[in-house]
Amino acid sequence: MTSRPPSFNNASLPAGAKTLYLCYFGVREPLVQTQVIPYLREIVAGGVAVTLLTFEPRLKDWRPHERDEWRDRLASWGIRWISRPYHKRPTLPATVYDIISGAVLVAKLVRRDRIDVLHARGHIPATMAYIGRAFTGARLLFDIRGFMPEEYTDGGLWRKGGFLFRAAKAVERVLMNAADGFVVLTNKAREILFPGAVDDRDLRGRPIEVIPCCVDFERFSADEHNGAPSSRLAGLETRDVFVYVGSLGTWYLLDAMADLFAAARARNPRAFALILTQSAPELMTARFAARGLSPEDYRVEKVDPAEVPQYLRGANAAVSLIKACYSKQSSSPTKIAEYLAMGLPVICNRGVGDLDELIEQNRVGVLISELDAASYAAALDALDALRRDPSLRERCRATALAYFDLSRVGGPRYRELYRRLLAGAADA
Repeated sequence: MTSRPPSFNNASLPAGAKTLYLCYFGVREPLVQTQVIPYLREIVAGGVAVTLLTFEPRLKDWRPHERDEWRDRLASWGIRWISRPYHKRPTLPATVYDIISGAVLVAKLVRRDRIDVLHARGHIPATMAYIGRAFTGARLLFDIRGFMPEEYTDGGLWRKGGFLFRAAKAVERVLMNAADGFVVLTNKAREILFPGAVDDRDLRGRPIEVIPCCVDFERFSADEHNGAPSSRLAGLETRDVFVYVGSLGTWYLLDAMADLFAAARARNPRAFALILTQSAPELMTARFAARGLSPEDYRVEKVDPAEVPQYLRGANAAVSLIKACYSKQSSSPTKIAEYLAMGLPVICNRGVGDLDELIEQNRVGVLISELDAASYAAALDALDALRRDPSLRERCRATALAYFDLSRVGGPRYRELYRRLLAGAADA
């Protein structure tokens, strides 16, 4: 795996270019705050006028004037925000309703505001964009965040070969044929989706960019002058803290993670498990208790995304164990970028996205092949050896800078893709 820099030329984006970014999440959700808005600010920096369309769940929970606060905040970053309610149940009719209402709004905005690019984050937004742009000159940028139909079957939510899977694959084929440009998260995804593609174009000449989940180095910095560990970690200064950040469910190997932490504690009384999540804490606390871990040896906390860097500054190593299935070849876990940016070596299992090559080639962590006691012991031995290297922390940060820096990787690649996409529209 190589860190391919954007293939820039001296041409700039067309003056007055406009994009509508479609996102089937709410603006308050951590994913939008860390993996949507920062990228949009980078696109704005390239001179593109950005409109963000989100679908908001639980509107009744909003504080008075909170929507106005978000609208003003986004406007201060050059982003115009439009929202629609998200409908959850009944699942299929609710999603179809959102797609149709979203497509109607897209058609209106494209014509009224003369939108140049419909930037769709995932399959459902791309379907809205595909329907809504009919008979217009707007370009469709399919930002493929994963193999969605396979994710639902790998996660046990759909039956493989069932109606929903087959319908989603049929829609996906239409979108892949209709899109004018693509973003994928991993090199593996590019190879699977675009066999025979040459460099950064598919066989039809449409532009492709590999843009992994990036982080803002201004927020995620291990520099001693850029904040101190959270005061809520007081008392852990003498502990060997293993941290996990993210959801607890579907893709995440919680039993394996609990076994790994228990193995670390058995060999080192100073070992401490720190879980930062928005999920129900008992998903991990029950597993720790079942393995005989004392509450003094772990902590499971719900943490605001803005606080995560402060917690990571108090950690010594990080963990990411994800179900290694077909769909996860397209995955770029944000937590890996955050860990490495903070100088933390990682323990991962093999078979997720491009991580095997990234970790082995850059020597920034340990890979687990099997989920068993012997493999955990070997991984902890390898981690101990790795941590004796005085250059490890800086190597982790340098790796994150090369692969996952928002301002050096994510932002420039998005701007370059927009340039190529709009240049293609001018030539059409």
